[in-house]
Amino acid sequence: MHVLHISRGKVYGGLETLLVTLARQRSLCPAMEPEFALCFDGRLRQELEATAAPVHMLGHARVSRPISTWKARRALARLLAGGRYDVAVCHLAWAQAIFGPVVRRAGVPLIFWLHGATSGRHWLERWARLTSPDLAICNSTFTAGFLPNLYNGIPAAVLHNPVMAPPVLHDPGRSAVRAETNTREDTVVIIQVSRMEHGKGHRVHIEALAQLKDLPNWICWQVGGAQGPAERRYIESLVELAEARGIKDRIRFVGQRSDVWRLLQAADVFCQPNTEPEGFGLCFVEALYAGLPVITAAFGSAKEVLNGSCAILVPPGDVRETASALRALILYSRLRLKLSEAAPRHAIALGSPNIALRKLHSYISEQFATARTLSNPSAAES
Repeated sequence: MHVLHISRGKVYGGLETLLVTLARQRSLCPAMEPEFALCFDGRLRQELEATAAPVHMLGHARVSRPISTWKARRALARLLAGGRYDVAVCHLAWAQAIFGPVVRRAGVPLIFWLHGATSGRHWLERWARLTSPDLAICNSTFTAGFLPNLYNGIPAAVLHNPVMAPPVLHDPGRSAVRAETNTREDTVVIIQVSRMEHGKGHRVHIEALAQLKDLPNWICWQVGGAQGPAERRYIESLVELAEARGIKDRIRFVGQRSDVWRLLQAADVFCQPNTEPEGFGLCFVEALYAGLPVITAAFGSAKEVLNGSCAILVPPGDVRETASALRALILYSRLRLKLSEAAPRHAIALGSPNIALRKLHSYISEQFATARTLSNPSAAES
């Protein structure tokens, strides 16, 4: 089965990490061969090509420039005309709106992969709604609850994102990472790894840490870089907030990193008190694999993905409760250890690539085998 994944590819976040995982772990399900069609060059293309997975560049499609969109559609049409693909997957409303009609005209079965909450009211979502897919994949039960805002009456399946377990980091690896960041061995390291956008709760996190500034022996690593002007301004505002609260020297903005797994395994606590719900929360599973207890807001998929065995869930936007959870994990090493020991087992149960890729293959093959049988009853007899 040849599957073409269609995505924008302009920035790098959870969706892009998923696509790279599908490429890197494709040997776990040899019956499903992924290829990728992107519009923008950058980190995603580089990481996909490093796996030797086929990557096809469609051109910089911008809705504000109709000719660029037309050219990208033509490029996809030529790619599909070869008859190589058994199914095409559009990730997010942007890809579905622009490229869904092209897939339909080519006669290739169309899947829409929903990665987060959607109201269906944004102009891109209304545009995407004009082309119904044959199947929807939702990355959580929480996300699936929003699918009717886009499409009613289509088959849908819930598939938690596959997440790769990182290589185990042993000393002097952990010591080396701490030396790189000028962090003492006995310091409790609180880490957040996320896109630099307000919904990830950075401001709540900093305000909560400010309530602990009289507490010794902790430091915070903020991992994530600006991928555009808005994110640069956002980071500047966070630095200003940390300075205003008197904790600038205890928060390290380490920028975007390709070795996030090293930082996670050299840390002690993962904290991301979201102010907007996560569709899945891939970052949580990565933290759990690294043996980190997680602090986050109790809404969205967090209530589905996490539980009290490995995490502390706090009310959304609640600085005081976030500070209380941080204080407990900084002061009480036994509590950290208890949550840490359960974390990797929980991560494997949630996001094993071996299980997830085989489920994806099963969902696709069963759905389109059924569709072929309905359209051609004699196929069932043969």
